[in-house]
Amino acid sequence: MISEFEGPSANGALNHAARLQAVADDRKSMGKTTMRRALLIVNPHARNGRGYGADIRSALEHGGLQLVERSPQDDETISDVILGERDCDLVIVGGGDGSLNAAARGLMETGLPLAILPLGTANDFARTVGIPADPVEAARRIASYEARPIDLGEVNGHLYFNVASIGFSAELAQQLSSAAKKKWGKLGYAIVAARILMRSELFTAYLEHDGMTEKIRTLQVSVGNGKFYGGGMAVEKDATVDDGKLDFYSLEVDHWWKLLRLLPSLRRGTHSKWDDVRAFPTTEVIVRTKKPRAVNTDGELSTWTPAHFRLLRKAIQVYMPDPTARP
Repeated sequence: MISEFEGPSANGALNHAARLQAVADDRKSMGKTTMRRALLIVNPHARNGRGYGADIRSALEHGGLQLVERSPQDDETISDVILGERDCDLVIVGGGDGSLNAAARGLMETGLPLAILPLGTANDFARTVGIPADPVEAARRIASYEARPIDLGEVNGHLYFNVASIGFSAELAQQLSSAAKKKWGKLGYAIVAARILMRSELFTAYLEHDGMTEKIRTLQVSVGNGKFYGGGMAVEKDATVDDGKLDFYSLEVDHWWKLLRLLPSLRRGTHSKWDDVRAFPTTEVIVRTKKPRAVNTDGELSTWTPAHFRLLRKAIQVYMPDPTARP
């Protein structure tokens, strides 16, 4: 199996780590210089994307940021925009978890640090690292944060911040349209999830990890890098984005209604104590299925099984609160 590494490729790991360290040394605290050039990308399709306005812009500029505002054009992605603006000091992404996911490749390739305006439906990554849910307050605090290294997950070459799933969550992502998320928010997750859950069936999967191969029957397989996903569910109660591990779990209930008793634990991240849940930490796992199954990364369908998950250590820098100061 391929070993854990830092950065986008094993051969480029040291260069990537050195580039990130140089960026961190130069830009670690925005409060130490009078003006920073910030590339601002707001996703207008995010649930609150059109709510970006003068209050947020004023808060950012008051924090010593010179804003370069860009939006993806035509077939451009957020990563494409970042790659075209390498002379900036940082990138501010306004949107939800899908917008952050779309920025990941550009952030890794440029080494630019990320700051976040939570304008999406769930904003799970922002919650994981302690960024305020209110976008104006989040904008005010960016200048007080330091850029800190975080890990990313990768599956079949696709990066993710929070969690990647096969099974129930992937079906949910297929059914929950962007329009529904924008209109109904977290309520939309609950409505569609209940409908899908009642018709969900177990599937067979084969796991390869830590020198072992296991056959399982499962409703969902999830591999988490962060803590929160799906509008407030927790992969593991003590998970952080810099702990050097992925958290795997598999829901192996024989009837969908048994998930109802698991829901409180799934929200707290304490589900590993249940007999119906297989859970373990790892840095790499391969999941194979008899038929190709979709893989959901940060709420977007990105690839299919067989799925090769691995941890990318200290992949990017993110402006966020001091982890030791968070409750």
